[in-house]
Amino acid sequence: QLQLVESGGGLVQPGGSLRLSCAASGFTLDYYAITWFRQAPGKEREGVSCISSSGGTTNYADSVKGRFTISRDNAKNTVYLQMNSLKPEDTAVYYCRIVVRGLEYWGQGTQVTVSS
Repeated sequence: QLQLVESGGGLVQPGGSLRLSCAASGFTLDYYAITWFRQAPGKEREGVSCISSSGGTTNYADSVKGRFTISRDNAKNTVYLQMNSLKPEDTAVYYCRIVVRGLEYWGQGTQVTVSS
């Protein structure tokens, strides 16, 4: 069964860092692009960053550009989101998503809270 599991969230002070992981099971990530989304309370889910299957192409939302870095380790079947210089407005539940043969698969999400 295809499954995505996010981890690495937590409480961090403004200016701090976290690294999120999205681990896949039941299939091989190698052939698929992965997108990180986030959803803050009372707001719509928004795309944060995506990475191509090879890792050669990455994209970022303007709000995180220069602070977040997406990467993948296909040998570990895992995609990462390194988040630096975190701001209170980065507080949200972060999700990874994959599209396989037209179907979307989401993880359960991991909470990131940026607060002093």
